[in-house]
Amino acid sequence: MRVLHLDAGSEMRGGQWQVFRLLEGLTAAGIESTLVARPRAPLFETARRQGWRVEPWGLGRALQLFPKCDLIHAHDARSHTLAALLPRARLVVSRRVAFPARTRWKYRLASRYIAVSEFVKSVLVEGGVSAEKITVVYDGVPLLERASGITVLAPANAADRAKGAHLAGQAAALANIPLEFSADLERDLRRAGVFVYITFTEGLGSAALLAMAAAVPVIASNIGGLGEVICDGVNGLLVPNSPEAIAAALRELTANPDLAQRLGNAGRKTVEERFTSEHMVSRTMEVYHQVLA
Repeated sequence: MRVLHLDAGSEMRGGQWQVFRLLEGLTAAGIESTLVARPRAPLFETARRQGWRVEPWGLGRALQLFPKCDLIHAHDARSHTLAALLPRARLVVSRRVAFPARTRWKYRLASRYIAVSEFVKSVLVEGGVSAEKITVVYDGVPLLERASGITVLAPANAADRAKGAHLAGQAAALANIPLEFSADLERDLRRAGVFVYITFTEGLGSAALLAMAAAVPVIASNIGGLGEVICDGVNGLLVPNSPEAIAAALRELTANPDLAQRLGNAGRKTVEERFTSEHMVSRTMEVYHQVLA
């Protein structure tokens, strides 16, 4: 099987990390993959360092490459648009965001959609995509070394208006608890005691999954697909997007280490059972085989 992957991202965000982990798993399974990505983008450079085949972004290059591949996998909205211009392509499209489907013409052209959550699947269906064409494949993360710190950590996403870094900061100040923003979660989670993930829209929440993989208890917004990952009070805490509610959850976890440890351990077990990179790769390969059958 030969797969052409398209990703137009210029940053290494959650979606790009999923592409990287998918390519890693497909390579280990003996599936030939080619990535078309923006030159100098972190995903392009990271994949090239791994020795994988990477080509520069553009319609012309995709037109040259796709006849040699069995199917195309578009990983973001711009890639979906580019792939829809390729004639008679077998096309798989990953949908990771919870925004409504706006450009309806291109949604008729994919063979299969991979939705990152049941919530995202419902958004696609509302946008006119047949439920029969959608498969839910949850994000996957590696199991990290268990954390052994006390830092209260949040992702450094203040520039993203869809995320709630400012709310997390307000809540930490209200609770009188220091909050650190991290641009490298895999590195910094090792010294974390609590992870705060506040957002206004969410397909699933791979950053929350990464924290859970390190057995760090998570406080997350009760938004979108996060409810498919976190069961409130069982493997994390779900909160409304108000500084007071987030502050109360912060006080609860920092004042009750037994509760924090219980939630952290349950979160890691959740990842082990449902959200590992291996699960994601295996389920994606199943979709490929269905499209090619």
